[in-house]
Amino acid sequence: MTFVHVSIRASDIDRSIAFYHDLLGLEVTKRSPIPQNRAEICFLKDPKGEFSLELTHYDDQKEFIQADYMKRTFDHLAFRVDDLKVLVEKARSSGVVVTDEPFELSPGHWLAFILDPDGTLIELIQS
Repeated sequence: MTFVHVSIRASDIDRSIAFYHDLLGLEVTKRSPIPQNRAEICFLKDPKGEFSLELTHYDDQKEFIQADYMKRTFDHLAFRVDDLKVLVEKARSSGVVVTDEPFELSPGHWLAFILDPDGTLIELIQS
C-alpha cells in the first residue's frame, strides 16, 4: 500500500494555489475540472519529497466553515522550512493569519502555525 495524497477544499482555487505555491513552494502537477461533480481539482507536489496536496473546489459549495479549533476532526498540514522566522514574516506581510508565533519546542526544534486562505491550520517546522 502507498499513501497517495490528502485533499482539502478551497473556496477560491486560484487563491489557494497561489498560497501553496508562492508561500510554501509546492508545484502544480495537474489541474482539471470534474464535470460529474461540478468541481475542479488541482494537485500540488513538494519538489523535495513525495507529498502531494489536492485542492478541491465544488461549484455548488457556498459555505466554507472551519469548526472551532477544539471541535475539528482534521488538525493540520505540516511543512519543514529553511528559515521559519523569515517565512512567518513573509506570510504576515502577505495578510496570512499567524495563529502561533515561532517557538522552540525542544532544543533546535522550532514551530509556528499559520492559516491557509480557507482556515486550514498549517504547521511550519524548522530543525
